[in-house]
Amino acid sequence: MARKVPEQSSNGGTFVHRVLIVLGLAALFFLAWELRMLLLMLFGAVVIATIFRAVADNICRFTGVSSGVGTALAILLVLGAIAGMVAMFGSHVGRQIETLRETLPEAWRAFEVRVVDFGLGNQLEKLVGTISTPGGGSLSGFGRTLLSIGSGITDMLVVIFAGIYLATQPHFYRTGAIKLVPPIRRKVAAETMLESERALRLWLGGQAVAMVVVGLLTGVGLWFLGMPSALVLGLLAGLLEFIPFAGPIIAAIPAVLLALAVGPEMALWVAGLYLAIQQFEGNLLTPLVQQYAVDLPGVVLLFSLIGFGTLFGTLGVILAAPLAVVMMVLVKRLYVIETLHTKTPLPGDEKKS
Repeated sequence: MARKVPEQSSNGGTFVHRVLIVLGLAALFFLAWELRMLLLMLFGAVVIATIFRAVADNICRFTGVSSGVGTALAILLVLGAIAGMVAMFGSHVGRQIETLRETLPEAWRAFEVRVVDFGLGNQLEKLVGTISTPGGGSLSGFGRTLLSIGSGITDMLVVIFAGIYLATQPHFYRTGAIKLVPPIRRKVAAETMLESERALRLWLGGQAVAMVVVGLLTGVGLWFLGMPSALVLGLLAGLLEFIPFAGPIIAAIPAVLLALAVGPEMALWVAGLYLAIQQFEGNLLTPLVQQYAVDLPGVVLLFSLIGFGTLFGTLGVILAAPLAVVMMVLVKRLYVIETLHTKTPLPGDEKKS
């Protein structure tokens, strides 16, 4: 006669099993939190790889070369284009940066004088003291700033090289990631990864158009107004267009400060120029580009910027928009479609059909 297992022992084993699962999930969450910057750098490498792969696919489509050759040509083309721009405009940009560096302190002093004339000197001193306290004004604060800049450059180089590795062997890394998923869900995981990549490509393409247009309009507009360092300020506006909401504001600050050194009328013209360009970008250019790219709701972008900036700092702010694109695809595909069984369009569905 078979011996019956006591019910109490079975319940005890189930409880221990559940406790171990909870502890394992807690340990996994803690590890992910401690490595959050590493995970964000990995996502940055994915963004870089997506750019290389998009260029490589176009090269393969138009020339008929193999995927490996197309990827190598894409990497050389992108890096060569950057090097060529530095070679052609580097000295001119360097001179304008030097002019900017020499002019900004004078512009700031002019701004302080005008603020004091309006009776707001004490408020400005409190604001400047709040901002400068963390870094300090001593040599140690300057050293920490240099270390921070050096660390940022090192992280950027790591992200670029990791992106090159991902771009050269995308199927290898994609297959390895899919194998971490239970077999029954691997098909969904593979489709989700491809859909996320497609959405990211569409967003990057649309953002590249917006960055080029905003940079050109800003540089030409400032040159027409007779502003110094118009090329650098236009380049800065184009690059910071990558960051939603905050980027255009950050780009406008040095331009308005420089204009204040010339006169209040010039400052008004420059502020009006930046405002007009952003109105054009927000009301005409972005809706036009999003018809062919990815339509991200403004509220999603805003809270993504705040949330990822709080979690990851400056790098989180820079990558907030592409992170929001990928998160939107994951929520739609894995939750709305797979869990709730509700049909919903994904970015690029109309182009795929």
